Parts: sequence; structure tokens; C-alpha cells
Amino acid sequence: MPYINLRVAGELSREQKQQIVAEFTATMVRVANKPAEYVIVTIDESPLQDWGWGGELLDQAE
Repeated sequence: MPYINLRVAGELSREQKQQIVAEFTATMVRVANKPAEYVIVTIDESPLQDWGWGGELLDQAE
């Protein structure tokens, strides 16, 4: 049973999440020959202030 966990900085819309889930599932079906009904996709969103890059929080980056 494939389990895919996507972590993103910031928020996604419901429509974006639906498209991501559909496309990740389709990729597993096509590439790995896995049945779609067994593919699990989770999306973890984190506020930009919880991510740092180059010594700064992403919500401060310009």
C-alpha cells in the first residue's frame, strides 16, 4: 500500500489539494502499477513562520 506524505510551507487551496492527490495517485498507478484504491496521500501544511532558509524565516524573506 503506497503512502505518500507531502510537506509544504504555506497553505494550499482545497482545489490544489484535490489536484495533487489525483495526480500523485495517477502517477503511482501508471509508474508503479499500484491500484488507485490503495494509494494514500497526506498533505502537511506548515505556516511560513515555521520554516527557515538562509538564516531567516520564510515569512520574512523578500
